[in-house]
Amino acid sequence: MGYGTTRWLDRVLASCGLLISADLRFVCADDVPQGGVLCALPALLTEGLLRHTRRLYSLPAGYYPLESIFLYLALLTLVRCPSLEQTRYEAPGEWGKLLGLDRLPEVRTLREKIGLLCGQEGRATQWQSQLAKEWMEAVGGGDPEKEGVGLFYVDGHVRVYHGSLTAALRRATKAALARHYRLLG
Repeated sequence: MGYGTTRWLDRVLASCGLLISADLRFVCADDVPQGGVLCALPALLTEGLLRHTRRLYSLPAGYYPLESIFLYLALLTLVRCPSLEQTRYEAPGEWGKLLGLDRLPEVRTLREKIGLLCGQEGRATQWQSQLAKEWMEAVGGGDPEKEGVGLFYVDGHVRVYHGSLTAALRRATKAALARHYRLLG
């Protein structure tokens, strides 16, 4: 079964095709690495992370439910995991506690599930559009407390120069070179 597997009966039933998906069960635990990321779970759910997933997406019967895949990807993003391959070096049982399962899926399994989800043409666009529509309606829905509130996204990519004029780029490059030579001299 593998390390961290405690719900072996559910896994056996899923492998025989007798279980559609395992239930998410969050249990009390002490000293779970990255456990603080669960503080973001209410905000993720409020913003609609799982709101339309069952309507727009489907997975074949198996151990890992659809919600666990979406939750896992969101939590990986919040802990700044650079790639799915990096999860090979994480403790599967500890991450399972964060997901409400006994362990996290193997990278191969996760890639298969994501492949199935991405293979459903146009679903991501529908999901994204539906959430954006709901967010915009909530902002402009006539509620005086939310009036004038907007959404702002910053992805962390910062460059000195943007646009078609090259003069600003030359000035920035010259300034950087001048700093470099001052440090050397």
